[in-house]
Amino acid sequence: MNNPGQNRLLTQTVDALADLEAWNIFKLSSRDGKCARSVAFTKGQRPSGEALAEIVSLARSILFPGYYGKSMVNQHTLKFQIGVNVEQFHKLLSGQILAGLSFCDADQEEPETDCYQQNFVLRERSEELSLRLTSKLPDIREVLLTDVVAAYNGDPAAKSFSEIISCYPVIKTLVNYRIAHELFLMDVPLIPRMLTEMAHSETGIDIHPGAAIGPYFTIDHGTGVVIGETCTIGTGVKLYQGVTLGAKSFPLDADGNPIKGIPRHPHLGDNVVVYANATVLGNIHIGDGCIIGANTWVMEDMAPNTRKYKKSNNKSF
Repeated sequence: MNNPGQNRLLTQTVDALADLEAWNIFKLSSRDGKCARSVAFTKGQRPSGEALAEIVSLARSILFPGYYGKSMVNQHTLKFQIGVNVEQFHKLLSGQILAGLSFCDADQEEPETDCYQQNFVLRERSEELSLRLTSKLPDIREVLLTDVVAAYNGDPAAKSFSEIISCYPVIKTLVNYRIAHELFLMDVPLIPRMLTEMAHSETGIDIHPGAAIGPYFTIDHGTGVVIGETCTIGTGVKLYQGVTLGAKSFPLDADGNPIKGIPRHPHLGDNVVVYANATVLGNIHIGDGCIIGANTWVMEDMAPNTRKYKKSNNKSF
């Protein structure tokens, strides 16, 4: 279903991603992503975990060429390699979105529905959504680069940006999350949650794709962090391992079932720091510049620039 407009947009995306000016603080090394294969579509087939793993591998190699993947990358081959990977990413993602749309639509199909027409509509929709996401990759990378800076500035043990990109689990997690969040905003079914759960399994960091997280975000160490669906997080926020940003309770409807889609998780302002194993629960607001100490429970609003610590022997630490 290629057309001049689509090709032009993909070309513009490749040009933006291959712009070396965006990489002036990083050094390209000699690794890049592997090629992905297209996936056949079957009515009612759910998205493939294996195919989504390939999409993640491609995304990481596109967004951080030379740091993920296996191919040689240098300034002379960068645009070509990114172009190949972007095309494969778009095609593979389109197939998985199609599977997701079809899988979730199968139980709702009307008896009189023309399957051929329905499949055509779903294919057109999946192509459109995949193209929209692919065209956002330069913007996603721009935000991810702020996350790299935040991780580097926030860890005195970090020796370079390259070390952050190559080694820190938060970056792997945020690649999955920031792509998943965009798909979540597009109402793509299943795939956003599958992507973030893949990162959860890989790094121990559990971020719901519905959470809204600003730039310059980092998680030190990372293992055991949980960020709920309706969380909002401002600019320059830092979390440590074991932090939970969760719900305090689940309001029930008349039938006793949890009411979905309502705000139930914390809202963190700018430049908030939450130390290890702290638990912040409920639809509460943590103001700009707040600090929450380790092992502390917070279930009420905090005014900007205030601190809350767990006390030991009547002394704050």
